[in-house]
Amino acid sequence: MTDIFANKSSKQAHVFMGGTFDPIHNGHLRTALEIREWLGVEKVWLMPSKRPVHRDLPGSTSSDRLAMVQCAVEDEPRLACDPREVMSDQPSYTIFTLEALRQELGTQMPVCMIMGMDAFLSLDQWLRYEEYLTFCHILVVARPGYDFEPNATLTGLLKKHQVTSPETIWQRPNGSIIVHQLTPLSISATQIRAIRAQGLSTRYLVPDSVCQYIQEHKLYS
Repeated sequence: MTDIFANKSSKQAHVFMGGTFDPIHNGHLRTALEIREWLGVEKVWLMPSKRPVHRDLPGSTSSDRLAMVQCAVEDEPRLACDPREVMSDQPSYTIFTLEALRQELGTQMPVCMIMGMDAFLSLDQWLRYEEYLTFCHILVVARPGYDFEPNATLTGLLKKHQVTSPETIWQRPNGSIIVHQLTPLSISATQIRAIRAQGLSTRYLVPDSVCQYIQEHKLYS
């Protein structure tokens, strides 16, 4: 398959989107692809967590969720899967991932972490969150017309670090927060699990390869 972006020069940055991906769906993939095109980077890495520490236990195992992400991106060269959190013996704390990325990439490569708006609004409850911007930029994905009411702590963080242009990412390796509007597909993992529990098809909500994996492994039924 010919990559229509192959002739475009990609900017050098490591951009990743973590999540439970229980299961990964077309909304996740579309968000990652739009951000890849908006930033002009070679690819966006999708990173499933092993055991999320800020939410309930997933409905499928970490190995199944990793396999589904791998299935979802296998024919998409602009997206990739990073298995590090699932393969790690450590809890899935973001700060551990950021430390590992910096050890691998060095101090000068821009690193950009994609977060949903809901996740960002609880950021001050995450382990060592105040250190994140010493490792990366944070890209907050917002819906058009979003209702953004951060608490006092996050308001202070935004006042100090928020920028409006993605060009800042190429000027320094970390330290900025960008709020970027996308029009996400109205798909949720919760919705997909509920559909499966009723014995209905998830086709067109998830990639065909993921739909097949869910059926073969009898997930969420």
